[in-house]
Amino acid sequence: MPNIVYISLSQDDSILVYKVDDISGKLSLIDKTRVEGGPAPLAKDPEGKLLFVGSRTSCNVSTFRINQTSGSLTPLHSIKLKSDPCYMSTDRKGRFLLSSYYAAGQVSVHSIDINGEIGRDHSSWLKTKPGAHSIQTTPFNKFAFVPHIAGAVGTNAIFQFHFDEKSGELLPNIPYKVIPSSEAGPRHFCFHPNNEIVYFSNEQGSSVTAYALSMSNGTLKPLQIVPTIPNDFLSGNTCAQIKISPSGNLLCVSNRGHNSIACFAVNPSTGSLSLTDIKPTVSTPRAFSFDATGQFIIVTSVDTGRLASYRINKEAGTLDAIEEFEVGNGPMWVLPLEI
Repeated sequence: MPNIVYISLSQDDSILVYKVDDISGKLSLIDKTRVEGGPAPLAKDPEGKLLFVGSRTSCNVSTFRINQTSGSLTPLHSIKLKSDPCYMSTDRKGRFLLSSYYAAGQVSVHSIDINGEIGRDHSSWLKTKPGAHSIQTTPFNKFAFVPHIAGAVGTNAIFQFHFDEKSGELLPNIPYKVIPSSEAGPRHFCFHPNNEIVYFSNEQGSSVTAYALSMSNGTLKPLQIVPTIPNDFLSGNTCAQIKISPSGNLLCVSNRGHNSIACFAVNPSTGSLSLTDIKPTVSTPRAFSFDATGQFIIVTSVDTGRLASYRINKEAGTLDAIEEFEVGNGPMWVLPLEI
């Protein structure tokens, strides 16, 4: 089964399709698809048959069918949005597309029909607060979280919602918000694949917070906060994306400013984090991801357009460099898929 990685190039108006060699980890470009309007966030349906692309300049979302042999993309359709999406995901059953809007301080939910077309009318369009930066439903598809960064244009909170998987409706949970104890600025998050724990990257706090997740109530309780940069690093830094390996054994976060990937071993019983590596990487590593097999990590530089890949030393929880090359202008997302 092909091991594929999609990379959006916002300044080149294109999506690149790479094949990952399962032995060497090296990338081979196999396709390039034109997408107008500054493509940025990417999302796929649970079956890996559809790719959704949010264009931030034109405020569109487009749907593509994924070729199940090659990974190449066939355009299906596109709709206009009310604002520019900074993050997208489907619900756990692939019936709805959820989007967050950083500048507008809003979230939306669109239906997805059996042909992969996105409904033009929103199932939900909700005003939250400025700095809404990502949105996902919980593993059992009953709740959703929306972290909001801190700072002059942010809110420094995680909004908690009930999610109706039949209608796509979002309703405020009780409590509606989780407020970090400091101006941490929660940005992105990921779920542990086996434990009831959620990990949030803190943009302003240069840290990760682990939260206990109540599956029945859809609420969060902080368990642990760990820094992502060395104590003696005094220059500016902000965290961006956060990813956990398919096995749940390694969690990684990108540091912009320190220009590194922080790696943490995940305790299989408690979900607690222990720092294993802070790997120097390309400048301003905004977007990165594990590959679909969990053997490699692919990192991109939004400033220089370079890509760096690493092999994961599973015993040590560290990263070993594989290759680095020019990928294109303005890489904004790295999305893995195993067909």
